[in-house]
Amino acid sequence: MQIHSLRIPLRGPAPGRFSDRSFPFLGPPPLCSRRPTPPRRFPAAAAQASSSPRFLEAKRGRDRFVAACVIPSHEIAEDEAETSTGSGDGAPLPPPPSFGEEAEAEAKRSGLSDQSLWDQMKEIMVFAGPATGLWICGPLMSLIDTAVIGQGSSIELAALGPGTVLCDYMSYVFMFLSIATSNTVATALARQDKDGVQHQISILLFVGLTCGFLMLFFTKFFGLWALTAFAGPKNVHIVPAANTYVQIRGLAWPAVLIGWVAQSASLGMKDSWGPLKALAIASAINGIGDIVLCSVLGYGIAGAAWATMASQVVAAYTMMAALNKKGYNAFAISVPSADELLSILGLAAPVFITMISKVAFYALLTYFATSMGTITVAAHQVMVQTFCMCTVWGEPLSQTAQSFMPELIYGVNRSLEKARTLLKSLVIIGCILGIVLGGIGTLVPWQFPNIFTPDQTVIQEMHKVLIPYYMALAITPPTHCLEGTLLAGRDLRFVSVSMSGCFTLGALLLLLVSSKGLGLAGCWYALSGFQWARFFLALRRLTSANSVLYTEDLSRFKLQKLKAT
Repeated sequence: MQIHSLRIPLRGPAPGRFSDRSFPFLGPPPLCSRRPTPPRRFPAAAAQASSSPRFLEAKRGRDRFVAACVIPSHEIAEDEAETSTGSGDGAPLPPPPSFGEEAEAEAKRSGLSDQSLWDQMKEIMVFAGPATGLWICGPLMSLIDTAVIGQGSSIELAALGPGTVLCDYMSYVFMFLSIATSNTVATALARQDKDGVQHQISILLFVGLTCGFLMLFFTKFFGLWALTAFAGPKNVHIVPAANTYVQIRGLAWPAVLIGWVAQSASLGMKDSWGPLKALAIASAINGIGDIVLCSVLGYGIAGAAWATMASQVVAAYTMMAALNKKGYNAFAISVPSADELLSILGLAAPVFITMISKVAFYALLTYFATSMGTITVAAHQVMVQTFCMCTVWGEPLSQTAQSFMPELIYGVNRSLEKARTLLKSLVIIGCILGIVLGGIGTLVPWQFPNIFTPDQTVIQEMHKVLIPYYMALAITPPTHCLEGTLLAGRDLRFVSVSMSGCFTLGALLLLLVSSKGLGLAGCWYALSGFQWARFFLALRRLTSANSVLYTEDLSRFKLQKLKAT
């Protein structure tokens, strides 16, 4: 076997200067022998440079690279032990420098992978707990609107169906902004490039602001047309109320999207408390505003829209202010180049396809419910909002998988056995959480429907979908665990293709249900089938011999192209 091509030619710096890319005093690496090369004598300036933490860290990285290229895997750990105890001439090396939050996160990942199953489950719950609030606040705002408006008018409650589709579901189309922001910020921070972090935030703020104004113009000039087409000829009477809601909420589109960029930048910096505080303030403003404007002043659906819009603007400003406190200018905007724009879009393309499929299915579900009449869509609005409120509790489990799995699948301390054990812990927690959420989520509209509406005909429609509602809700948290693991393993193509397939089959099932006249219950059984299909497809993928948790050949997942994702 020819190994000469692996030698790395090293060129020494000029005397008195030091470059972290040039190591004249180390000599060529001993590729064929594990016996250390005797150290060379070198000038005092170079000796001083060799004692710097930056040099020592670079030397360890070089040694690991050489070892990974030519030394069998079972010898690497032994080599690293030798490197940590001496430098070749008997002088002990200092411990590697700490890089703050990055080093702390690395220690947490390693600690979690070495824990027992029960300790892992406790650690996951502690890790995922604070992140839950970030996912709850959005659906909570829509749920507050639903509860307050439902006390006044069933027509306005029904109008929230198409209104929230255009305001809330459409926002998930831009989830790629969050993915791109957290990824690029975390990558720049890993390189200790503060200017790079600021540049990435600035160009993504420009992209978010541009998309926000485009959506604002779309809502202003095409909102009424979209609502009329969505509601259908049988529900023309709810379109004016829905258009009032959409036009007011549409004013917040720019703030919503730049707020997402600021929130994701903070998450990329491993700060979840700042965004959580901002969203908690926004939820409080929305709740108080709904009560005052709707219940006290009697503005109805318009009052709910103004309260939600104001809370979203406040949330965006608070998140940007929190980012400024970290030393970055959240109000600086830069126009990205064509290459940067293509890189952002290419980075999140699979996630974009996945979110489009989800949004399209839920929008199609509401579309078929809307075509069944005002009472049916009012009942559907209550059930789908409580469903979304409950399902977000499983999202932190997906985030946990994406945070801890990559180290075990692709990292230096790669261990597929530990990755499978971690997945087992996540799925157990997901199943328990699904049963609990399913029970609580079903109990509220079953025993306490008057929270949302006093209309008995609407309540009767709600009770017809309780069984498929529970079936769909109970399986969602473990599905999030599996899909989060697939994302962590860079199996993005399968995630996007499987989600697209589920949407296609689900849409055909909804068409069949609607043509057979099976009502709202049939639509919710289609939703249950959609959720269970996602679960079984992800489970089958991860338990197959060719999955990222079992195969040793990771080249087919094209890690080099998906590294940033």
